[in-house]
Amino acid sequence: MRASDFAVTWKEANPLRGRDPSDTSGFRSKEEAREKLESDVSKLAERQEVFFAARSFALLVVLQGMDSSGKDSLIRHVLSGLNPQGVEVASFRRPTEEEAAHDYLWRCGRRLPERGRIGIFNRSYYEEVLVVRVHPNLLPAEDVRKRATSPTFWSDRYEDILSFERHLFRSSTIIVKFFLHLSRREQAKRLLDRIDRPEKRWKFSLADVQERERWHEYERAYEEMLAATSVSHAPWYVLPADHKWVTQLAAASILLERLEELRLQYPEPRSDIEAEANQAKEILKRELDH
Repeated sequence: MRASDFAVTWKEANPLRGRDPSDTSGFRSKEEAREKLESDVSKLAERQEVFFAARSFALLVVLQGMDSSGKDSLIRHVLSGLNPQGVEVASFRRPTEEEAAHDYLWRCGRRLPERGRIGIFNRSYYEEVLVVRVHPNLLPAEDVRKRATSPTFWSDRYEDILSFERHLFRSSTIIVKFFLHLSRREQAKRLLDRIDRPEKRWKFSLADVQERERWHEYERAYEEMLAATSVSHAPWYVLPADHKWVTQLAAASILLERLEELRLQYPEPRSDIEAEANQAKEILKRELDH
């Protein structure tokens, strides 16, 4: 699995067409892929230690996808193996009153990771060109809703997002964006599973089923967004999502590849560290001798 196998190119026509949500990348079963996933997650944890120690870059992982596409599972199975002190997950749902009073990038800007840390956005500022495009009534202010009828409104938002991500990249933030590509049939199965299994029923909402009526509108919004905002310094990767283990395997492989590209090393010890270490050893030895 290589990152390039899943990447969307700039202005790619119909970036979801021809990509099979049920693709398994040559693996025949979850069991067959388990060994590679475990190996990649272990290597990711090792690279994270170096990443944290070097503090040269921040890493922002953006997750987008239809409801039940497996974003939470990806976080749990791929990123839970990392040191939690260096990882922060932010989930963005409908804006609060305070968030809606600011520009639409404000609430996400507050949760960006610092250098040495990994930030995971479970949904993100991309909701502002997806869900509100399908439901313009969710735009926070009347004047914004009026401007949304302009033919340039959404292309202006793409431009805003690209400028925001270019600024982050120039400020040493590595941006990796995953779209979890789920088929409509598989989503129906997963929603039924939520209803039938008591331990999952808390996730169920009738609105999720009703929203399926707008499936094709969402699909068009995603395709346009992916084509308009996948650039070399902040690419989109379309991950097959009908099999969660494939999604997880692809995400782990891509993240590992992106971290290895940085060729980071542990920082060199300070020139005076040996003298301080010897002094510390003497103090500790004296304590143990008493």
